[in-house]
Formats: sequence, C-alpha cells, structure tokens
Amino acid sequence: MKKTLLIPIILIFSLTNGFSNHSLKSPNGKIEVIVETENSISFSVMLNGKVLLKKVDIELIFNTEAVYPSGKKYKTSTKEIDEIVNPHVSYKDSRIEDTYNLLRFDFKNNYSLEFRAYNDGIAYRHITNTDEEVEVNEMANFTFNDDFKLWASPIKAFQSSYEVPYQQLNISAFPDTMNTYLPLLIADNEGNKILMTEADIYDYPHMFLKNGETNQLTSIFPPFPLETELIGDRGSKITKEADYIAKTNAKRTFPWRVMIITENDAQLVESNMVYLLARDAETDNTSWIKPGRVAWDWWNASNLYGVDFESGINTETYKYYIDFASKNGLEYIILDEGWSISTTDLTKANPELDLEALIAYGNSKNVKLILWATWRALDEQWLVLDSFKDWGVAGVKIDFMNRADQWMVNFYEKAAKETAKRELLVDFHGAHKPTGLRRAYPNVVSYEGVCGLEHNKWSKRVSPVHDATLPFIRMVCGPMDYTPGAMRNFQPEKFTPNFIRPASQGTRAHQVALFIVYESGIQMFADSPTNYEREQETTDFLAEIPVTWDEIRVLEAKVGEYIIVARRNGDRWFIGGLTDNTEREFTLDLSFLDSKDYKAVVMQDGINSDKFAEDYKITEQSISKNTEFKITMKKGGGFGMRIE
Repeated sequence: MKKTLLIPIILIFSLTNGFSNHSLKSPNGKIEVIVETENSISFSVMLNGKVLLKKVDIELIFNTEAVYPSGKKYKTSTKEIDEIVNPHVSYKDSRIEDTYNLLRFDFKNNYSLEFRAYNDGIAYRHITNTDEEVEVNEMANFTFNDDFKLWASPIKAFQSSYEVPYQQLNISAFPDTMNTYLPLLIADNEGNKILMTEADIYDYPHMFLKNGETNQLTSIFPPFPLETELIGDRGSKITKEADYIAKTNAKRTFPWRVMIITENDAQLVESNMVYLLARDAETDNTSWIKPGRVAWDWWNASNLYGVDFESGINTETYKYYIDFASKNGLEYIILDEGWSISTTDLTKANPELDLEALIAYGNSKNVKLILWATWRALDEQWLVLDSFKDWGVAGVKIDFMNRADQWMVNFYEKAAKETAKRELLVDFHGAHKPTGLRRAYPNVVSYEGVCGLEHNKWSKRVSPVHDATLPFIRMVCGPMDYTPGAMRNFQPEKFTPNFIRPASQGTRAHQVALFIVYESGIQMFADSPTNYEREQETTDFLAEIPVTWDEIRVLEAKVGEYIIVARRNGDRWFIGGLTDNTEREFTLDLSFLDSKDYKAVVMQDGINSDKFAEDYKITEQSISKNTEFKITMKKGGGFGMRIE
C-alpha cells in the first residue's frame, strides 16, 4: 500500500519523572487527551474544552504483576503525521488522509504506551518489548462525565453471533448481569458522539464492556480457553477457562482501543480510523482480489418458479443462478450450506450437483463460485483449500465461529492467511466485528456480525429504524454482509416473518438504497432470481451499483432516523437514502459535482408506497452542481440515484 508523506514528521523527545501530566491534541485542536502518570496511568478526553471522558484508568498485567512501573522515569516523544493512504481495496475512500498527533511514553522496563489523536477521535495501545511468553490480563475503566445515552448490544457472557439489535439506554440502566460487545455508541448531553471499538487485534481477545461504578463502563474479556467441547457439526462450548485472557509473546504491540469522537452524526459514517490503525498488508500482490455482487441461494430457500425442474441443491438450480448472474453482470454465485457431501467433509460435493460442471459452466458465463464452510470443517481440513483453488473456486464463506476469545481470533487470521496464499476471497459469517484484518489481508471482503436481512425469515427485528442505525455503529468498523435485496416488501405494520418466502420491512426503494448506503466487498442479491426477473426494472437499477468506491460524502444523517450518502466510483456518483418510519423531504446539495452536466436516474418511493411498499417510480432528469434536488422518502422508505 502506497503512503504519501505530505509534511515532515516532527519528533520531540523529553525525559521526565513519573509525576507529570501530558496533553495531546488533535491536529485541528478540538480534541484533547490529558494523560496522568503519577501513581497509575489514566487519561481524560475533552471536545471543544468540555469533558467527555472524565477518567479512563488503564493497566496491563503480565503473570499477575502490573506492567506499569509506578513513579519510574520515562521518555516521552511526540510526532505530527500527515500522510495519504491508498487502500488495496477501497470500500469507502481510495485516498485516505492519515493525519494525527502522537504521544508515546517509553519506560525502562521495556514497556511503552502510545496515544494518537485524530480530528475524529483518539486511540491508545500498550507496547512491550520482552521476548518471553506471558499470561496477560488487561483493565480499562471508562468513566464518563454524565449518565450518557448508549446504543448497546447486551448479551450474557461472550459467545454470540454478534447480531443483537442495538438497545438505547443510559449507562446507569445497563443491566449488571450483561456484557455488551463493541462497537458501542455513546451520545453526550449535547449530541456529540463517541463510538468505542478496537483495531489491529492479533493473538488477543476482543474487549467487551459491562456496567461499573457511577457513569462508568469497565472492560471485561473472554478468558483464554483451556478446554473446549465441540457441539454438533459447528458449535463449541468452552468448558474450562484460564484466569488470564491471553497467553502470548510479550515482544509485541497490543490492540488499539479506539474512541471515534464526532460533533455530528455524518462524521461517524465517514471515519476511516479503524482502517488507518490496522497494520498494512505485507504484499502488494492484490490485483487478483475482485470484490463483487453475488446471487445467493440460502435466504430465498432456492425458490425458483416457472421452471421445468425441481429447485433445490442441484445442478439445474445452480445453472439457473449462474445464468441470472451472467445476464445481469453479477460476478459470483454462492453455494451455501448443503453443497458438500456433509457439513463436516468439504472434499466432496453433494451427489445431487455436479460441482466440476458448474464451475466450468460459470467460467463460460464469466461467473465464479464461492463455497460455504463451517469453521469446524475448515479447521480440520485446511488442505481442502488447495482443492478449492484447483477446482477454480473464487472464495469461501466461513460460518458459525460465534466467539471472540484469543483462540478464535487466531483462527480468523489463519483463515485469512491460508485463503490469501491460494488467492481465495473470504467472507466471515457468525462473526465478531471487523477490526482491520482486511487491511493486512485484503482478500477478507466482508464480515457478518450484523443483524441483517436473514432475521426477517423468523423475526421482526430488522426494521427501517434498525436499518437507519447500522451505518453509524456497526458499519463504522468495516464492511458488513447484511445481504440486502428483498423483492417482497411490506410496511412494518403489515410485515410477517416467513422462512420460505421471506420479505422485508420498508419500501422497495429502501431496499435499493441499502446497496449504496451499506459497505460490503461481496454484496449479496438475497432474493430469488425468479423474483428479480419478474421485476427486471428494479434488477437493472441494482445491477449498476458497484461495491468498491473512491469517495464518500454523507449529505444528511441522524442516528436511527435517516441517512443520505453519496459515493463515487470512477466518474459516476451514486446517492442512497434511508428513513425510519417517518416520511421526510430533503433538498440535496449537489455542489460536490464538478462543472459538467449530468443525467440523474432516480428510483424512489411511489406515491402509494406508504400503503403498498413495493410501489416505486424511476425518473430521469438533467442536473448540475447547482441543482437543488428535492427528494421525498415515504415512511420506511428510501431512494437510489445514479449520476453519470
């Protein structure tokens, strides 16, 4: 990945004792971190001179002994960094400004602590330089300035598919018996936001939070698993835990603890902090990585109709999916659960389908295949990836990890590494949040870890309000495999879950907008090819929407209520908008366009979509950067716009 240095790096070194406070400000001066080192390490965070985090106490513990050497002398160094990062694969911006100020403490016992202040947040991490294996524990207590509002994901213990819809509550109301996984969004009394998450996690568990003392959230981690019981063909249960969270070599950096801090909600969606804090790829050989769109079988239960064969997991059905993908310019189809002879044996295909013939047929149509696998099967059969490569498979969807302890975090990296060796894409399902692994391994094209459209098969969780919340929390961490594209659409009061013939809440135009608003390197067309073919006008609009982007601009935004996002791919712009259950009208500012004249193709809610959610209209008009473009989104609605 190419980095361009914009200004010289300024380094300042000083030597001090352990009784000083140190200040670090963001480049624009709005965010300030004040670090105290007298008897322990703590820091506070201010925005525009007002306290957000009153005190954050942190500690790293090796073999039951605190690493921080209280009262010892240390060196401090500061840097001012201003660079440009060009991602190998871009889902938001192909040119990212990496601008921050750095403060580092170096102690004589081979322990260091590093802070970075960006214009949109702060982060810190521990660094140790002792070449020995240690048992690690870590502590972080985050005390806020008041009883702020949270958007949290409460779960018991740590094992989960990490698909809990966000619950709004105050810090004081967070249940004592529950943990929340990250990301977690916090709003202060003036509407400023703090998104708490992590970056660059390797050989280490994820952090969870629980209720602490007054106005406090405190860290808690999955313990290191000593014994694990395997359940069924895909599950696991940790039956014996260590009294430490990780066992690791102490010559390393530890994960970044990230607080993205914004004055307005749009800045959350535009933030690249998680990506910037992740380590870079060790190779520039990434030209083979081809993100794309996928015709997917599982959500729609392979429901084809008007055909002369029985649909299901068989050769004829998947040829139909390939034909549909080819006709509409989609790059992939996925063969989900059931393609292999069993869920535990990935070496042979289900006898009902001719995998070799399907791969050859897909190649003739310029459509590649992605295969589903449980993590358990893959962990027992890593060499099957050689077969996948030899067969001509493009990638693998790995499912049901449902854990975030050190062992499972290492599984993710191994999966990314082993697939990259064979030039295979990987999509993680049953997954924890992304933390930047895709920067080190750009073949990691998406993660689930989101309450996505699949929940409509059995619940009413995925509402327009939920859809308008995800971009501000989960998506800030990285691409999410939400799997949009429902063609049966209902207003929430008329929606009923259906496992075999699933539908969505909200309008048809709302579903179309998801393809623009939501980031994923492998965007699933979740519904039946037959449904798309019966609604070719919608399908034609969707088929024009790419999955990689060069630039993002958030035009309107309020968490859980509405969002309008403009994205550029080459010389074309796409704008997508979502609203909750309230009808809204906006006048779009198109001044980001250059001085050319453009044609806008707009798919928006029809006049009757508040009653019949599948009602929409498509219009065309000439626009320019000076056009004041008015758009109405009906309740549960949205719109998509292509500008060219």
